Amino acid sequence: MSELEIHNVTGTGVYVAGDDIDTDRIIPAHFMKCVTFDGLGQYAFYGERYNEDGYTKNHPIDDPRFAGASMLISGRNFGCGSSREHAPQALYRHGFRGIIAQSFAEIFFGNCTTLGIPCATVTAETMSELAQLVEAEPATSISIDVDALKIRAGERAFDFEMAKSAQQALVSGRWDPLQELLSRADRVGAAAASLPYVGWN
Repeated sequence: MSELEIHNVTGTGVYVAGDDIDTDRIIPAHFMKCVTFDGLGQYAFYGERYNEDGYTKNHPIDDPRFAGASMLISGRNFGCGSSREHAPQALYRHGFRGIIAQSFAEIFFGNCTTLGIPCATVTAETMSELAQLVEAEPATSISIDVDALKIRAGERAFDFEMAKSAQQALVSGRWDPLQELLSRADRVGAAAASLPYVGWN
């Protein structure tokens, strides 16, 4: 088994209510001047977490009950808006390792997959039940079983949907395109050596 294979992610959850939560809400544009993605985690949902004076607005991810939560639960069309890769990077660096929502914006979903973040699409009923469960018992362990397409929360189990291509990429460990390229460095080098124009000045 490859260390890159992702079959299951587990952690506690936090519910961020709302539909159409766009990438500008996930990571405001003025934090996108960075050269690398390092440190973006502290700015996740920044505009909704803090006012202009830097005082907290009591956002769910700052609630002590949900400290350390790595499963994000939300509504429809999560990650819509601009295609900025900074949004899933901010969530990943904040500590989220799985996202459960009623639906996802396509580009955001793809960007999450290439970071190894499973995005589970659930029904409104499942989302509501998970949100209520997390609110009532914040310490409940939630797992996303990518192989079985099941979410397990305490004694409960729920079905979810995921694009087959994303599921296969995660469980086979082939979700990171850069790692895929590096793992075939010998073939890349051989192909480059066969091209008459490579190395020209």
